Amino acid sequence: MTASRNPSTAQELRGAGLRVTAARVALLETVRGGDHLGVEAIASGVRDRVGHISTQAVYDALHALTAAGLIRRIEPAGSPARFEGRVGDNHHHVVCRSCGAVADVDCAVREAPCLTASEDHGFAIDEAEVIYWGLCSACSAAA
Repeated sequence: MTASRNPSTAQELRGAGLRVTAARVALLETVRGGDHLGVEAIASGVRDRVGHISTQAVYDALHALTAAGLIRRIEPAGSPARFEGRVGDNHHHVVCRSCGAVADVDCAVREAPCLTASEDHGFAIDEAEVIYWGLCSACSAAA
């Protein structure tokens, strides 16, 4: 697949100040088409689209796309990093303690005092990250 086959993805990369490559286009599309994918799943998806790519090149591209704000990296405690295409809306996540499944949770509604820091320690806080933990429906049924 060449970058020119999907001009919207190529335009997003250019708009973020990134060089457009077939691997970056494939990576961005793989992350956006997946569900909180880990690096190995992303690498596999990219390889299915463009052929060989080193794991280091995948990490480098993930870093560049995350820094540019095109994808988001989440790292639930005890889990490897996962990546998603949903960015810019300060949503949260729910993680299964048993199988590790991850799902999006929209931002808390109404009063949410735990999302307002009691002390900012001089930081200009611009985001709060919440991870809810529990068992997914499949793991609950199996328990």
